[in-house]
Amino acid sequence: MEKIKLLLKELESKIEIFELTNPTVSNSSIGWHIEHSFLVVNVIIKGLKKSNPNDYKWKFNLKRLYVYTINKIPRGGSKAPKRVHPQNNFSQESLKKHFAITIEKLQALSTLNPDNYIEHPVLGKLNVKPTIKFLFIHTRHHIDIINDIINKQDNLKRPAQ
Repeated sequence: MEKIKLLLKELESKIEIFELTNPTVSNSSIGWHIEHSFLVVNVIIKGLKKSNPNDYKWKFNLKRLYVYTINKIPRGGSKAPKRVHPQNNFSQESLKKHFAITIEKLQALSTLNPDNYIEHPVLGKLNVKPTIKFLFIHTRHHIDIINDIINKQDNLKRPAQ
């Protein structure tokens, strides 16, 4: 959980440049990737809390095995569900507030039954431990995209002043 918290803090450090985009890397702004990452953490924690641990049953999933083996989400491999698509009305202030909320909600992970679970649209049912690993991999995935947006300066677009 501490590793996820560090990644979230890394996202927080990018909030001041939330408007930057680079269409050769992503059609979405840095802010979109930050907000999406916060939404994913919060939606997943909410889902874990609502689940009934007695209903959890492990099932083999080849895509999950692949992602967890390489510790990476391939880019462009799938689309995020609508409920974790950010609205484009976020601001530097709203992102900072969402960061604080997300850090606070992260604490709930340590209080859950190990068999609380989520139903991931690609990876299948994930109980708490694999969910934490997914949150780490997913958050790092978006940090990598953000860093590519920043580092590939040739097509960097700053918002009009």
